Amino acid sequence: MELRPLENKDIPVIWSINQEGLPGTGEVSHDEISSLLGFASYSVGYFLDEELLGFVICMPPGTEYGSLNYAWFNRHFESFVYVDRVAVSQKHRNKSIGTQLYNHVVEFASQDGVPIAAEVSLKPPNPGSMRFHSRFAFDEVGVLHHENKSVTMLMRYRTL
Repeated sequence: MELRPLENKDIPVIWSINQEGLPGTGEVSHDEISSLLGFASYSVGYFLDEELLGFVICMPPGTEYGSLNYAWFNRHFESFVYVDRVAVSQKHRNKSIGTQLYNHVVEFASQDGVPIAAEVSLKPPNPGSMRFHSRFAFDEVGVLHHENKSVTMLMRYRTL
């Protein structure tokens, strides 16, 4: 497996993997993925040969990204790395790829000594994601209710 930056040529496969993770990953179009990659401070994927196995896309504070969850973190915190989405293809799940991607996010955030921000859906519930984030020592810092959805807002303050 090789870790490398995501590129625009990867968008169709990023979209497919993202679709496999719905509703947890949040639906996005190809154009929206292109915008996410433009806003991202850190966007990488694990590849086996040329096959994308999983990816993570992270934002710095203060971009024009229109996510309500991201905007909440911008209102409450000055510095962070926001994990917008992490997803692993269905056929490559349960192989620690998501954990390895998150380990790289932790390393990236540690370089600048900033916390990692993420959210997990409460309504509808996503218990698997809650377990995953608790293993990474995330703390709840708030709850955001919008539309027909509620999310718990999480921060990981510990650095390497």
